[in-house]
Amino acid sequence: MPSNATLRRQRTLGGAMGVIVLGFALMYHFFPRLFHVDPTQTPRRSMSMGAAPPAGALQPERPSAINELNAGPPLTLAPAAVIAAHGNRNVDLPKQLSADPPAVQALLARASKALRAGQLAGDANSAAALFAQALKDKPDSRRAAQGLFDVRARLVAEIDQDIALGDADAASDLIDALRTLPDAASDVAQLEASLQTLVKVRPMLARAASLLQQGKVDRPRGGSALDVYREVQQLDPQNAVAEQGVFQVQRAVLDRALAAVAQNDFVGADRELAEAQAIRPGSQQMLDVHKRVDDMREQRANGVLAQARSALDAGNIGLARKLAAQARTIDPAVSGLKDFDEQLTNARLYASYKPGQVFSDRYVDLPGKTPAMVVIPTGSFRMGAPDGDDGHIDAELPQHAVAIDKGFAMARTAVTVGEFREFVRASGYQPDSVKLGGSSVYDERGGALRDDSGATWQDDYAGHKADDRLPVVNISWNDAKAYADWLSQRTGKIYRLPSEAEFEYALRGGTTSRYWWGDGVPTRQVENLTGSGDRSHSGRRWSHAFRGYRDGYWGPAPVMSFAANPFGLYDINGNVSEWVQDCWHDNYIRAPNDGSAWLNPGCRAHVVRGGSWGSSPDQVNSAYRQGANGDVRSGRVGFRVVREL
Repeated sequence: MPSNATLRRQRTLGGAMGVIVLGFALMYHFFPRLFHVDPTQTPRRSMSMGAAPPAGALQPERPSAINELNAGPPLTLAPAAVIAAHGNRNVDLPKQLSADPPAVQALLARASKALRAGQLAGDANSAAALFAQALKDKPDSRRAAQGLFDVRARLVAEIDQDIALGDADAASDLIDALRTLPDAASDVAQLEASLQTLVKVRPMLARAASLLQQGKVDRPRGGSALDVYREVQQLDPQNAVAEQGVFQVQRAVLDRALAAVAQNDFVGADRELAEAQAIRPGSQQMLDVHKRVDDMREQRANGVLAQARSALDAGNIGLARKLAAQARTIDPAVSGLKDFDEQLTNARLYASYKPGQVFSDRYVDLPGKTPAMVVIPTGSFRMGAPDGDDGHIDAELPQHAVAIDKGFAMARTAVTVGEFREFVRASGYQPDSVKLGGSSVYDERGGALRDDSGATWQDDYAGHKADDRLPVVNISWNDAKAYADWLSQRTGKIYRLPSEAEFEYALRGGTTSRYWWGDGVPTRQVENLTGSGDRSHSGRRWSHAFRGYRDGYWGPAPVMSFAANPFGLYDINGNVSEWVQDCWHDNYIRAPNDGSAWLNPGCRAHVVRGGSWGSSPDQVNSAYRQGANGDVRSGRVGFRVVREL
């Protein structure tokens, strides 16, 4: 058993070493250049075994950030007296029958002084020996019994400290001292078991420390410092050194996450964060670094997204798409990404317009602007009539799939008399109704169309002077194309007649029914159609009409007098039929499936689509089509234009 002097020397030496280490740490912290360390060049990283990042990489945002991140659970051990004082105070003290005599009181006073001085056991002047002598002299002395208990508690606390710090030799000496005290057998057995565990795990801890120094913190699997620390914790769950080692391992993994962020490798950072989370779930340093990475992720993603917006504003859609993909990789939840994706789609498909948006282009070389255009969304549809449709004609077959993969804008209405008049005045163009003479107009007496050599584009369906708000009729395909070409010249944009596929796609407005409003008679006013309730000036009725329908017009109505279809187009399947770009073909065999016009060089006949004020219900079917020579003029046919985006 060690002497009391030996124990004092051990305690004194241990305290002196602690003071030296603390002083060294303070000098290193406040005066790093004494150790040839430049704190501006090498980031301070406490308890980190990973490689330091290069200078300038991932510097802390504020002076305290590194301290906050690296301040792990402190390995502080309170003095043994404090630990013992917080231990079990339920002491089974004897019932004292009389006061302690002066001699016993003197022994107790000396014993208490020795206890305060840390002279716990080992010789006749130790606290253990003096308390034991007092209890021998007076077996019912409560102070003596309490004193022996306090000595035992202090010894147990000091042994626990030595074991926690890995000092097996000191712990063994103190266990020998504890063994001499009464009622210490259970404590001795427990502490000896802990000491045996310490002896077993001490070389393991040394190996783990070596692996930490080699940078093998959590890799390779099965041969890392983390693996060894986990083995130690299985043997000794309360081992403070192993717990501190696990903390250092997690710190090193978190350092790798921050290093990945410095290289803009947020995927790698997430991988390292997941590794760190598995090591010590929910630790404060884990939460701190995770928040820092998230903040930097959001900042970086916003920066890349801002670059993408600049590229899109400059018209570089390819670069904008690439930068948006980078922003999504960095942070899929970055604010504004969804809106930007919509802008990017609109830029690619609709030249930065939005489906359903209405706009007009101003002329670049003279006052005025184009008809109001509405942006048509992209999509696909089945063009033509299904084989099972009883009312179909051969020209509507075969039904086939058509994809409209680039948006275009279509005039909301047929071109009006006023708009066409502006074109004729500004361009000096001579329409075919003037150049070739006349048109086919409605004859009220006969109830059918007749040729009128004096009718021109300035007249209505019956050959009378037309109001500027009416759709222009008595127009040939050549006239319609000339108007579209003129708009292109005036605006610098590409205006043209719609392809037949574009017209049917826009007419249907996303529907698959017989008409865009449904499969039967409209239940509300939707278009200027042949209704059984309509009457001409002389009281004529339609022989084949929508039963029970009345729109109040016999002949064309001013544009936009009725409802718009789902794509925002007015009079698309009523009022007047309209020229489209395609040459006439008897059926859809070998027809394009990409929405483009089906053209043949030098063709004379072109397609007319859409119902008119005088069309029968079968001719208002969304799939209905007819052909006419390009120089034909009729009081039932007008046109509208599209603009490429």
